[in-house]
Amino acid sequence: MSYQPKKRKVTCEINIVPYIDVMFVLLIIFMVTAPFITQGVDVDLPSTTTAKTAAELVGENNEKPPIIVEVDQDGHLGISVDDQDMQRGLGLNDILTRVRAELQLNPESAVLVGGDARAPYAYIIETLDALNQAGVGSVGLMTEPLEQ
Repeated sequence: MSYQPKKRKVTCEINIVPYIDVMFVLLIIFMVTAPFITQGVDVDLPSTTTAKTAAELVGENNEKPPIIVEVDQDGHLGISVDDQDMQRGLGLNDILTRVRAELQLNPESAVLVGGDARAPYAYIIETLDALNQAGVGSVGLMTEPLEQ
């Protein structure tokens, strides 16, 4: 009796266990480092010479003067309607009530928000958010024109 070796079939299999181990280690590394990644980006906001003046903005929509809401450096609000003097020291609810009433009388009125350059950004954002929740669809931001 002679020894006859068995015929073996060649199978092509890729052992993926090491690859799974590597992927698991990479996943852990990314999960650990993700909280340390900076969420914000430093930007220099652009200046423009093509911004429209309030008179040009009003001329496009209608002849009614805009509703102007101002935020000073301490977060105090003021409002001016129909080119009247600025009423200062009003609360946010008073401003919203007045803006809603003016927009019911003339829905085409432009609403402009002007913020003091020294005012924290949060005060202006809170005012914009409150106007949005009050139903004001479009708000313009007032700026000083660039001097050339």
